[in-house]
Amino acid sequence: MTEQSSAPQEGMDNSNEPGFRIQRIYLKDLSLEQPNAPQILMVASEPQIQVEVDIAVAPLTDGIFEVALSSTITAKVDTKVLFLIEAKQAGIFEFSNIPAEQIDPMLGIACPTILYPYLRSNIADMISRAGFQPIHLNEINFHGMYEHRLMQAQQVAAAESKGTLSN
Repeated sequence: MTEQSSAPQEGMDNSNEPGFRIQRIYLKDLSLEQPNAPQILMVASEPQIQVEVDIAVAPLTDGIFEVALSSTITAKVDTKVLFLIEAKQAGIFEFSNIPAEQIDPMLGIACPTILYPYLRSNIADMISRAGFQPIHLNEINFHGMYEHRLMQAQQVAAAESKGTLSN
């Protein structure tokens, strides 16, 4: 069985066919804070939820990248923090025979799309284990997020070339 599973990988590496492979998906970091417990748990108000999501890409070796999808969820009652969750779901992705101009969109769109369900599940589980009703994060349009980042980078580059960017 080991021979069968390694043979396709060798064939993929030696061919000129484009290839994309998930090497590993893992939970890199997860933390929960309830700084105002137990007093805030006695307040009967609906919490206001703030969700932040970010993507980080790090090259590991030639054609292999780590993509980390991080999220911070803050729940507040009035102005006090009910709970704060920070989570980072990561994956190692391998690209072979894919043109360089196509790798960046895959790292910014396809890889986060693969990781996001794992992140959502881990966050919902953590909230539930903390004794709260799970919060199911909304779907994210990673293509739109990628396009927005490209537009921001172009604007910064244009401002820098004109010398109008101030510190």
